[in-house]
Order: sequence, then structure tokens, then C-alpha cells
Amino acid sequence: MAKVAVIMGSTSDLPVMQDAIDVLNELGIEVSVDIVSAHRTPEKMYEFGKNAHKNGISAIIAGAGGAAHLPGMVASLSPLPVIGVPVKSSNSIDGWDSVLSILQMPGGVPVATVALNGAKNAGILAAQIIGSSNEEVLNRIIAYKESLKEKVIKGAAEIKK
Repeated sequence: MAKVAVIMGSTSDLPVMQDAIDVLNELGIEVSVDIVSAHRTPEKMYEFGKNAHKNGISAIIAGAGGAAHLPGMVASLSPLPVIGVPVKSSNSIDGWDSVLSILQMPGGVPVATVALNGAKNAGILAAQIIGSSNEEVLNRIIAYKESLKEKVIKGAAEIKK
């Protein structure tokens, strides 16, 4: 079964990153969670990035605030898809520094970037990547999206009452 690694620069990022963990759990995808700081634990980041694909990881979700180097640095080391979550942190410039740090990657080092604090979408995107080659996960994504549609239809019906 596929596994997604959810990593972040510090424990203060966990409230945002929990949305990715929750949606991956809801979709039945195994999740590995760790704190991997590009600035404070660079050796750990290097080992993680170089070996994630050898450790059963299929995709990486990396959340970071401020200068937000973690997603890009991990993407430079790993052959796996990396999804970056810019986190609006206490040391950020209203989150824009994080967004731009993750978004503006050089050619050859792609990082799929979701919205500021958009960890839920990162989890869904990771599941969709896995679902492109795993029919069981694909069917769960289809059911999940159908449930979103049903919630909108139900909400619209409630308004019309």
C-alpha cells in the first residue's frame, strides 16, 4: 500500500498540517509524520530526502513557514513528487514569503504548491497522484469527490426550504 510522508519544519506547523494527515487517513492512505527542519536539522533533511523512496514513501507533503526552504530542498534530493504547503507562521510576512519560496522553484526541481495553509488540498493531491496508478485509491478519491458534490446539493436544498 502507498504511504505519504507529511513533514514540517517545526511542531508549530502541526495545526495546519493536521488537515493533510486527516484527509489522508479518511482516504485510507498510510501516513508517516515527522519534524524535518531544513535549517535546524539539515542532516536529517538530507537523509530523509535521499531515502524516502527506499522507505516505502510514494509522495511527500512538506509544510514550512517563513523562508520555507524545506519543500524545495527535499525536492532537490528526492525522486518523489513533493507537494509544498506554505504555512503562515509567526515569522512570516503575512505568509507571502512562504508562498513565494515554495512556488518559485528553478527548472528541474518541481514542487507542487497549494494555497497558504492549504494542507487539506495537499493531502487530496497526494492521494490523486497515488490514485493515478492505484485503482483502490482512485475509487476512494471518486467517492470523496462525489461526497463533496452531495454536500453542496444538500446545502442548496436546505437554502431553498
